[in-house]
Amino acid sequence: MAFHIRDPRTDKAVRQLAARKGVSMTEAVRGAVESELAKLEEDKRPMIERIRDIQERVAAYPKTGLKADKAFYDWLSGDE
Repeated sequence: MAFHIRDPRTDKAVRQLAARKGVSMTEAVRGAVESELAKLEEDKRPMIERIRDIQERVAAYPKTGLKADKAFYDWLSGDE
């Protein structure tokens, strides 16, 4: 069941992560692996689903009635 890390860079990285988080090396490795697995699972969802939360938050803002035209964008970039 156990495995050994023979690569010095990996060993150092695991020790640093464990020290910074204040956990054992086993917990540091488990947390890192679980985090990566969660990212991989998240990446399976289509992009539209992954950004839906952001789209809904933006859509919830009230309309200002202001018009964002070329003059507005020129003003933003300092090209008045």
